[in-house]
Amino acid sequence: MEVGYFTMPLHPPGSDLTRTLQDDLQQVVTLDRLGYKEAWIGEHFTAQWENIPAPDLFIAQALSLTSDIVLGTGVTCMPNHNPFMVAHRIAQLDHMAEGRFHWGVGSGGFPGDFTVFGYDPESGEHRTMTRDALELVLEIWENPKPGRYKTRWWEFTIPEPDDDIGLRYHIKPYQQPHPPIGVAGVSSKSETLRLAGERGYLPLSINIVPPSMLESHWDAVEAGAQSVGKTVDRSTWRIAREVYVGETTAQAREDALNGNLGRDFREYFLKLLKRDGRLDLMKNDPNMPDSEVTLDYLLDNVWIVGDPEEVERKIRELHSTVGGFGVLLTMGHEWEPRESWERSVTLLRQEVIPKLSDLS
Repeated sequence: MEVGYFTMPLHPPGSDLTRTLQDDLQQVVTLDRLGYKEAWIGEHFTAQWENIPAPDLFIAQALSLTSDIVLGTGVTCMPNHNPFMVAHRIAQLDHMAEGRFHWGVGSGGFPGDFTVFGYDPESGEHRTMTRDALELVLEIWENPKPGRYKTRWWEFTIPEPDDDIGLRYHIKPYQQPHPPIGVAGVSSKSETLRLAGERGYLPLSINIVPPSMLESHWDAVEAGAQSVGKTVDRSTWRIAREVYVGETTAQAREDALNGNLGRDFREYFLKLLKRDGRLDLMKNDPNMPDSEVTLDYLLDNVWIVGDPEEVERKIRELHSTVGGFGVLLTMGHEWEPRESWERSVTLLRQEVIPKLSDLS
């Protein structure tokens, strides 16, 4: 069992972007010092709460402030970008990281971003766009043949080279044939996670779903692998959770419910998912009424909160329920007071995770 980090990030509307970017960077610096394995940074354009639209820029700055932690886009929303540009930016970032980089890719999931880029999520076309864009990027990296590249959504031309003066497509990733690719899944039997199984990519499961749905996530990964005659290793599976470790379980629960974790779910996640008719994602039982999806329900069924012994027990229970996984990704929030967050991530890394070394 290893431990990492995933941040969307989460800051309330009206926050000072200059300050929140620095706060988020300092969280990554702290996690690097503590020995966290990796940190994934989200991409959103129209969410004031999730206020990083360019995770690659954030990662580029974080690389200079850290030494060991692997940084990843969580995720590059492929329908939002021209594949030719993505191929360049991600390859350059991989060189800047000298291999300390994972490339998370996805189809996007935020309603406002769908509107901006003009596609209908009900049609599922954003998933097809993601596969097409990813194929184009991988093709360019492997064999950038000159000529016209055209799909239903994108069109660009790689010019004929002029080697006398060095004019050609010339950037390939530092890691060969490409950086490790991660894909994030949300819904039951996620098609995105099926792709992870087919291609041998790193599967990531989102933070808001209960363990009962997580089981279907791995089913999707295995189904994808079996469809092409492959096997998959559960140690590659990342599961994101809300984790908060306190000195006592009572105090940890109080901090979670009445602090920034509770605020972010009460004022953002619960409102957003209810508005979009997606509260079912959080339900252990699909027949339970929406009114029962409360902070107390989440605290008892989805979050991992308590003293070190209680958190260890809950992680073991999660591991057993889903059949095993390799990396626990603790979620980023605007933790205040900061000292409480630093205590939590320190206890998790130094007291809890070492006791889980028997898990496989």
